[in-house]
Amino acid sequence: MSAPMAISSARRIQKEMIALSQEPIHGVTVKSGPEESKDHSCVEIVMGIKGAEGTIYHGEEFELRFRINERYPFESPEVVFQGSNIPLHPHVYSNGHICLSILGDEWSPALTIQSVCLSIVSMLSSCKEKKRPPDDQFYVRTASLNPKNTRWRYHDDSV
Repeated sequence: MSAPMAISSARRIQKEMIALSQEPIHGVTVKSGPEESKDHSCVEIVMGIKGAEGTIYHGEEFELRFRINERYPFESPEVVFQGSNIPLHPHVYSNGHICLSILGDEWSPALTIQSVCLSIVSMLSSCKEKKRPPDDQFYVRTASLNPKNTRWRYHDDSV
């Protein structure tokens, strides 16, 4: 995409950022953005996520990077953990990719940056054991840089 962010997408992101500042999520902060990416293909936002009290992630801090293109909200944002502290979680690969249905097949335009953050906080908070997905090494070796190019197979579906 070489054109600037579509006006409707930019307005939607702006409204969501205002809503997030008016109704903050405990343990979630905006670290940077929204800013246009270097290649002008999307808007990037970096969110800080703190592990909730009483969970196995209590006291830990993580960074989530949102990359939102002009087709938002009709297309999900690209959301990955970044930085040196990627959570050790059965649905988070060591490259930061997150296996979460709402970021793929179950995305809906009704979802927002705020609801994605809430889902990720909930996913982390409900975890009972710190471990990587069973196919982590293979996935990281073969995955696209963009997790949206992955055809996810949800391990929990077979249980």
